[in-house]
Amino acid sequence: MKKICAITGSNGYVGSCLKKHFAANGWEVLELTRQLKPSAHAVKFQLGEDISPAALAGAAALVHCAYDFKPLREDEIRSVNVAGTQKLFQAARTAGVEKIICISSISAYDGCRSLYGKAKLEIEKIALDHGAQVIRPGLVYGCGPGGMFGKLTQQIRKSSVIPLIGDGSQIQFLVHEADLSAFIERCARGEVKVSPAILTAANAQPWPFKKLLQEIARGQNKKVSFIPLPWRLVWLGLKSAEVCGLKLNFRSDSLVSLMYQNPAPDFSPNAAAGLVCRPFLPTN
Repeated sequence: MKKICAITGSNGYVGSCLKKHFAANGWEVLELTRQLKPSAHAVKFQLGEDISPAALAGAAALVHCAYDFKPLREDEIRSVNVAGTQKLFQAARTAGVEKIICISSISAYDGCRSLYGKAKLEIEKIALDHGAQVIRPGLVYGCGPGGMFGKLTQQIRKSSVIPLIGDGSQIQFLVHEADLSAFIERCARGEVKVSPAILTAANAQPWPFKKLLQEIARGQNKKVSFIPLPWRLVWLGLKSAEVCGLKLNFRSDSLVSLMYQNPAPDFSPNAAAGLVCRPFLPTN
């Protein structure tokens, strides 16, 4: 019989990459999702709500990718994402799930300023209390880019004039979707036994944001020009729109994450864990 891996957030970019990878490598994927599809092996799951251990019965591994970005206030974020993760991991342990992998973010680090990063830090503590492996991916990219990288790629494809927040010196660390998926599957198989239980999944080469955009444009054989925008003014505009109830593709808190990234991620444990992340090339 195939081993079962339960995945939350399987309709998101990282979750969908993992779903494809696990299925291609002999796993049966159990999707924990808000949107049930007739063709999928899935159960109804909503972060923040109770989940029965019976829903996870038979699963050998759980990969928790889901994060609800709709809540904007700190108390709502904690109620949905932090408390919701606690309920999920408790159910997983009660169900006898052997391996739990928690997908955090490189935006989570001691001293981070964004609400997202702070929430992820709390989630990491819950994960460690439940014996989970915590992975902090950098900016994820791939052949069919989605997520933030996909938005950047689409923006450059549509226009040669690109708004640049600040001076573009903000540092990004990147990880290819295939490298991330392969390592997470190794964790699910129990092949990764390393301390610490928190690993940063990204290539160690730093990419200033402006240079990254230029490389993406080069991969599309495009020349782009930039219009610098004061980041605090952009933040104020985004925050004002959120207060008015407008739904945006980019949140004010995401801008805080961009401007205050981890200045010195620790990549030193990666080699011992077998976590290898290829250098970024705009065509790979």
